Amino acid sequence: MTAAFGLWLQQLVSQLGYAEIVLLMALESSLFPVPSELVMIPAGYLAARGQLDPLLATLAGAGGSLIGASANYLLGRYVGRAFLLRFGRYLLIDQARYHDAEALFLRNALLATFVGRLIPVVRHLISLPAGVFGMGWLAFAVLTTLGAGLWCAVLVALGYYFGEPVVAVVAAYTHEATLLAVAALLLFVVWFMFKRRKTPVQGASQ
Repeated sequence: MTAAFGLWLQQLVSQLGYAEIVLLMALESSLFPVPSELVMIPAGYLAARGQLDPLLATLAGAGGSLIGASANYLLGRYVGRAFLLRFGRYLLIDQARYHDAEALFLRNALLATFVGRLIPVVRHLISLPAGVFGMGWLAFAVLTTLGAGLWCAVLVALGYYFGEPVVAVVAAYTHEATLLAVAALLLFVVWFMFKRRKTPVQGASQ
């Protein structure tokens, strides 16, 4: 990330609103180096202070993610795999990470499109194989929005409930903040599955 780009990003985050969230998350989900943690966790902090609505901030993040991911989807669909592998480095596409995203996609396209939005290493690349291999855009859009929305909700919750200290940590230690967000997401999934197993299915005893 160049110094000029970093300064621009800091200024934009300092004036964070819904439009800025959409723009930054669109960049994050395409090919630009904008960590989602630097956008959505501060958004959660601002929501806790009453400057943003947490639900609208999450929706803005998911909407921006869909815009950026759709750009990658179209790139994969109309440019193709051979071009991406040959010239991807000029588009900030890491070949090794692209291969990881492609392998994940080929195992289960629908699941990978959703889960891929939660994996920091391949989050912004999983849309490329979806386009390359011709996944239907509607299914892609729904799964991308759900996955990105869940990720944004976790990050907003971190900023909302833990406040300024977490924002400071994110600014200094983006990678560690990513691991913390992933851990929080996994805990939520485990809690949700455990609660669901304990809840009896309606009509099962009838």
